[in-house]
Amino acid sequence: MAINRSTSNHYAESNNLTISTHKFFVWREFLWGAIAGAFGEGMMHPVDTIKTRIQSQAIFDKCKNQGNAMHLIRGIWGRDGLGGFYRGIAPGVMGSLATGATYFGVIESTKKWIEESHPSLDGHLTHFIAGALGDTLGSFIYVPCEVMKQRMQVQGSRNYWNSLMVQDVSPAKHGRHMYGYYSGMFHAGCSIWKEQGLKGLYAGYWSTLVRDVPFAGLMVTFYEAFKNMTHYGKQKLFPNTKLHTNSTFEGLILGGLAGGLSAFLTTPLDVVKTRLQVQGMASRYTGWSDAVSKIWLAEGVRGMFRGSIPRIVWYMPASALTFMAVEFLREHHKVTSISIDKKESSFQEIS
Repeated sequence: MAINRSTSNHYAESNNLTISTHKFFVWREFLWGAIAGAFGEGMMHPVDTIKTRIQSQAIFDKCKNQGNAMHLIRGIWGRDGLGGFYRGIAPGVMGSLATGATYFGVIESTKKWIEESHPSLDGHLTHFIAGALGDTLGSFIYVPCEVMKQRMQVQGSRNYWNSLMVQDVSPAKHGRHMYGYYSGMFHAGCSIWKEQGLKGLYAGYWSTLVRDVPFAGLMVTFYEAFKNMTHYGKQKLFPNTKLHTNSTFEGLILGGLAGGLSAFLTTPLDVVKTRLQVQGMASRYTGWSDAVSKIWLAEGVRGMFRGSIPRIVWYMPASALTFMAVEFLREHHKVTSISIDKKESSFQEIS
């Protein structure tokens, strides 16, 4: 009886260690995702600024004639210098921290749960659901940060913003003032809260979900599909060799392709979201469907895909860097767990 009790105690200890190790593994995914998301946003923020300026041109009458990216780049550099490209980087990084953490943390745990509880579901559908859920949860922090970031991006210098307000967004044209100049993230948050309350901070929330849920789901689905295609191709082309592709390099290439393709397909949704968040109190568009109809009637397909090239240019390297960082951290930071079996202890790595 004493031996049986000892054996059962060993098994109980083993189960406890497995559970605690799994919890640590999930939290590690949250941490790595946060680091990777912030890294990608910080590196590619200037391109995002150009994309936001292009998509929001129709809000400001004076900007309508600035149709190409190079014109905008020269204008930002001439008026604001290098700092103009980094306007709004603080809320951008903050939002990416939250999105990256929930995106990768929830994806890993959700994928495991769906695969175990619903094994009949298709693998790509599982990846889509996991990606969409991860991005939805992150949106509660991401959207207010996105509103602050985009409004700061379109403002440029104080003199430039004041000139826009006087010339193009006068009460005679829009009925009321848009919003004042934001000197920083804290000032932007407080000003939006004071002028519009919670509704202002979550402006375009549903349009953000309409854009991000399919984008997140598509990106994970494409990434996993590309990984499967790569693995299948290696087996077909090199069947008798033990060819090993570095997972970090694989994450860089496949993550970039997945992000770029997903970004292009969801560009119309991004245009609608950007304009709803940038317009502030001017209320040029009353809602998502009103924005879609007005943009389509006034600008057609070109208007719906405005900023698609900078969006792809942003998401290809950003997604590549993000997936590369996640794969690198997974590969080089393995967790050692203790597995106890019949009084013998052994160590195994969880990758």
